[in-house]
Amino acid sequence: MEDCTNCSISAILLLIIVTKMVIASQIPTNLEGPFQPVTRRFDPSLRRGSDDLPMEHSRLRKNVTSNFPEQISLALSTPTSMWVSWVTGDAQIGLNVTPIDPLTVGSEVWYGKESGNYTEKRSGISLVYSQLYPFEGLWNYTSGIIHHVRIDGLEPQTKYFYKCGDSSLAEMSEEFVFETLPLPGSGKYPARIAVVGDLGLTSNTSTTIDHLIVNDPSMILMVGDLTYANQYLTTGGKGASCYSCEFPDSPTRETYQPRWDGWGRFMQPLTSRIPMMVIEGNHEIEPQVANTTFLSYLTRFSVPSNESGSGSNLYYSFDAGGVHFIMLGAYVDYNQNGDQYAWLQRDLEKVDRDKTPWLVASWHPPWYNSYSSHYQEFECMRLQMESIIFQYGVDIVLSGHVHAYERMNRVYNYSLDSCGPVYITVGDGGNIEKVDVDHADEPGNCPSSGDNVPEFGGVCHMNFSFGPAKGKFCWDTQPEWSAYRESSFGHGILEVTNSTHALWTWHRNQDIYKQDSHGDQIYIVRQPELCSVGSMGSKGSQTMPASPRPPQSIAAKLRDYMLGHLLSYVAFFVAFSLQAFEF
Repeated sequence: MEDCTNCSISAILLLIIVTKMVIASQIPTNLEGPFQPVTRRFDPSLRRGSDDLPMEHSRLRKNVTSNFPEQISLALSTPTSMWVSWVTGDAQIGLNVTPIDPLTVGSEVWYGKESGNYTEKRSGISLVYSQLYPFEGLWNYTSGIIHHVRIDGLEPQTKYFYKCGDSSLAEMSEEFVFETLPLPGSGKYPARIAVVGDLGLTSNTSTTIDHLIVNDPSMILMVGDLTYANQYLTTGGKGASCYSCEFPDSPTRETYQPRWDGWGRFMQPLTSRIPMMVIEGNHEIEPQVANTTFLSYLTRFSVPSNESGSGSNLYYSFDAGGVHFIMLGAYVDYNQNGDQYAWLQRDLEKVDRDKTPWLVASWHPPWYNSYSSHYQEFECMRLQMESIIFQYGVDIVLSGHVHAYERMNRVYNYSLDSCGPVYITVGDGGNIEKVDVDHADEPGNCPSSGDNVPEFGGVCHMNFSFGPAKGKFCWDTQPEWSAYRESSFGHGILEVTNSTHALWTWHRNQDIYKQDSHGDQIYIVRQPELCSVGSMGSKGSQTMPASPRPPQSIAAKLRDYMLGHLLSYVAFFVAFSLQAFEF
């Protein structure tokens, strides 16, 4: 009887393994492309958007005493150090506000490898910021005390327990726990990297984050447009999906800063245990008195700007296991004679592809986009930076801004190129501005050259000078470089499996309660032997036409044949073993 039981268990385990092998064999790779363009239209049974959560919502309101830490978040510093950030004290909003003295509450983090046993202690900085307007009737804001502490000496792939706060005031947080990532050069990678953009604070946002938590990421990449606090007047009230439509008489683009505090509380259950790396979007510009911009973003988040040599929180880089991430600023000078470009070149020159084989870049507005919204909006940035991104062999580019999903075939300068990056747009986090559904290549949807003017930089709209759209501003059909597009809210998960293969999965919000369901899935495969990067960054490439998925090779057919028969055999063996066990 015991032998039969062991046989049954072994057979069931074998069945699970073989089933996973069959499923994996059915996931396409980009080597099978370039793919014929596919459009999946917006599901009319769904709503295009939802209202913002009110500030009194249980996930947004303040539930701690004045000096108790809240809005706790983690961010990577170096492979052996981490930033811990939080807020204490009470923010103020009104016609007259007085900033809190940031030195009245200390900044401490206690941490260690065992729960309740904190062997290390680090101190950091505290600061406040104000959002001020030189217009009569607009409310001003000053923040609570924002704390940033860098903890170091961390070992890779290790759990750490920590508390933060001010021990002299007996105002220390509850205990939290996080796990560090693998080291560069170890041949290991973060298990799952969540990618989300244009998040906001709506009911759809809640579904996105709940779905993301279910997928158990080890790191979060936030590709801009976080809170949408600038969809409100300074007096609060109800936010608008179209600011200029709802508030045409506003003397400036106002922003209701308490939404930032609500967003920090909303995200804390996730960001207190998983590092979140952010890059600014247009909704973080938030202009105020003396032409000051980005102040909330710059004050609330710690990023490895000094560690990566950029000196600016608006662009930086970091390593996570065998992946080197480059976070670029689209709303700061990106020209080839500017500081950001000079830093980018230095950073790319230092990348060691033996230690970090994967090179992933991110910025907020996409360069490749077939939706009417934001069409060709950041052509100027593309013209300045695309060549160096291609030259140094960036594998994947992740962006937001367009409130929909789109994955491109490998592309360079609007031509299909097997060595170009895979560009992916995931600006579908759930914000109040609703999902985008119109495509520029459809009749009546092509924007005029005066539309889609960026909030920073020049306008470089152009007609295509080659290819099927030659002489036109928009294609007549879905562009060949657009492999898959769909209008739906969701998020992405990147799972790097080794130095050449990474599984990309886009999860739609409506699939949260479905087992193993997703909107788009593909293995992204690097080909370093084909797309080699020389000492000067020169790279060979192959331009190729779009084609249907090619016929299976003999090896692939044999693989499927063998897996199919093996699966049938295992199923028979399981049934036989179970019958024997019952007997």
